[in-house]
Amino acid sequence: MAKNLIIYYSRTGENYWNGSIRDIPKGNTEIVAEFIQKAVGGDLFQVDTVKTYAADYYECIDDAKAELRADARPELKEYLEDISEYDNIVVAGPCWWGTYPMAVFTQLERLDFTGKKVFPVMTHEGSGLAGAPAALKKHCPGATVGKGLAIHGADAARSESTVAKWAMSEIGA
Repeated sequence: MAKNLIIYYSRTGENYWNGSIRDIPKGNTEIVAEFIQKAVGGDLFQVDTVKTYAADYYECIDDAKAELRADARPELKEYLEDISEYDNIVVAGPCWWGTYPMAVFTQLERLDFTGKKVFPVMTHEGSGLAGAPAALKKHCPGATVGKGLAIHGADAARSESTVAKWAMSEIGA
C-alpha cells in the first residue's frame, strides 16, 4: 500500500478573498491539505517560517514578491529530512506571484525525490495552478510530477468533494 505525504504552506489572518481582504481563522491551503488526508490518508507536514510574515495582507505580498525576486530561502522552524518511506508527495500552497511561497522551496530542496510521485496543489484567487507543476519539476529532481489540483481559495471550505475526487483519482486510497 502506497504511503502519502502532504507538504503544505498555509496563511491564516488577512487573505485576498473574492476581490477583497478577509480575515480567516484557518488557511485555505490547510483546509485543502486536510481534505486530501481525509480522502487518501497520509501524513501532514506544515511548512512554517521562523520569520513571521506581516499580518497585513498587502505587506505580506510585498515581502513575498521581494523573496521571489531574491530567490530567497526563508529559514523554517522545522524541516523534514527524509521522505524515503513515502511513495506519493502532495505539495500544496497558495499562489504567491505565480508559484509557491519561497519557504516551500526551502523544504523541497533538502529532500531526495528519486522515484517519488509528486502532485502540485495550489489555492488561488484566479491564477489556477500557475507555475506549480513547473516548480515541482525543477525543485523535485528524480520525481514524476502527476496531475495537479487548483482550488479557488474562497471556495476551499466547500471543496471537499472536488478535492476527494481528485485525490482518489490521482493518488488512490
